[in-house]
Amino acid sequence: MEEYLDIWNSEGQPTGKIGTKDEAHQKGWFHPTVHVWFYTPAPALLLQKRGLSKQTFPGFWDVSVAGHVSAGESILEGALREVNEEIGLDIQASDLVPLDIRKNTNRFDNGVIDCEFQHVFLVKLETPISQLHIQKTEVDAVRLFSFEELQNCMLQKHPNYKIVPADMSYYQFVMDAVLKIF
Repeated sequence: MEEYLDIWNSEGQPTGKIGTKDEAHQKGWFHPTVHVWFYTPAPALLLQKRGLSKQTFPGFWDVSVAGHVSAGESILEGALREVNEEIGLDIQASDLVPLDIRKNTNRFDNGVIDCEFQHVFLVKLETPISQLHIQKTEVDAVRLFSFEELQNCMLQKHPNYKIVPADMSYYQFVMDAVLKIF
């Protein structure tokens, strides 16, 4: 099924236009996405291993839940839907702690031009990982990473786990936000 997205301008404002996800990625149109980071008091962050069929960074570890906001959907509705789809949790909008809106552009060798406004949220993970129901078409696995493990991944010193090579200050920003909670 084709995904339709609201198209935004480079300032993060809706243009009133709608396009397919493929069109947005071919033409470099800005669109809203959500990043939902689940944390535990350990402290640790839940990461997902991206499915091998993903267009970008297949098999890499990434944000707990990430996805596109569908056309006509609010940011909160998109976040709640993506959490339910990708890891099978029904959370409430009040569980989402807004952290940031990040403007991000990536160009990939496969021709994808991904121009996003990423709406970043934190959520406390209160469900055992064994009870999560991952969406096998999108996610290969989920795992908690201690902050020390994640920092080793960021420095590419963890032999078994490759994380999406985003701006590493982003991972640090999320970890710092979790530490402020405790």
